[in-house]
Amino acid sequence: MGNSGGRRTQAERDAMTVEIGYALASAAVAAALVFGAIAGPALVFELPAGAEDLLLMAGTCLAVLVFFVRVVSVLVRFGRGSQPSQPGRTKPDS
Repeated sequence: MGNSGGRRTQAERDAMTVEIGYALASAAVAAALVFGAIAGPALVFELPAGAEDLLLMAGTCLAVLVFFVRVVSVLVRFGRGSQPSQPGRTKPDS
């Protein structure tokens, strides 16, 4: 994306800022959903202490992993720039 080696325009900087915000927000939502799905039963139901600890630890670890994978995947996709929706086609009407 952008100039070849030159300074980025304000529009490019704004687009990157929006994309970073989107990456962080969508990663937070995905991580919260994963944590809730895995650790939720431990928080809602009476479970043995070992099971509660295991679910909370697994939920936390997987939520952190999902967060970072989501942020990286969104930013890598943004860094590649826009691609045609259909391979081999460069114009929407072709």
